[in-house]
Amino acid sequence: MNPYYYVISINGLLFIFSIVFYLFPPKKISSIYGYRTPKTMKNETVWKFANAFFVQQFFKYSAISFIMALLFVYLFKHVSWQPMAIMLISLAVSVVKTEIEIGKNFDDNGNQK
Repeated sequence: MNPYYYVISINGLLFIFSIVFYLFPPKKISSIYGYRTPKTMKNETVWKFANAFFVQQFFKYSAISFIMALLFVYLFKHVSWQPMAIMLISLAVSVVKTEIEIGKNFDDNGNQK
C-alpha cells in the first residue's frame, strides 16, 4: 500500500472526524454520539463543557498527528505502525487533557467547583 494512502486513511480520517465533531457537536446527552464517559453523562453542564473542550483538543491534536504522519512518510518513505501510533497518542492526549480539565472544574457528582 502506498504510504501516503495509509496516512490519509488513518490520520486523515481522524482529522475528518474532528472536523465533523466540531461542525456538528452533540446537542444533548447521547449514548451514541459525543464525548461519553460516566462523569460527562451526569448532567447537561458537564456534557456541554466536556464536549466543547474535547473537540478543541481533538481538532488540534488530530491536525498535528496528520501533519506529523505526512512528514514522517515524506522523510522516511517506509512506514508500518508509526502513523497508527501517532494517531493513538493524539487521541489519548485529547482524552487525558479533557479528563484533567473536567476534574478541575467539576466534582464527582457533576457539580461545578
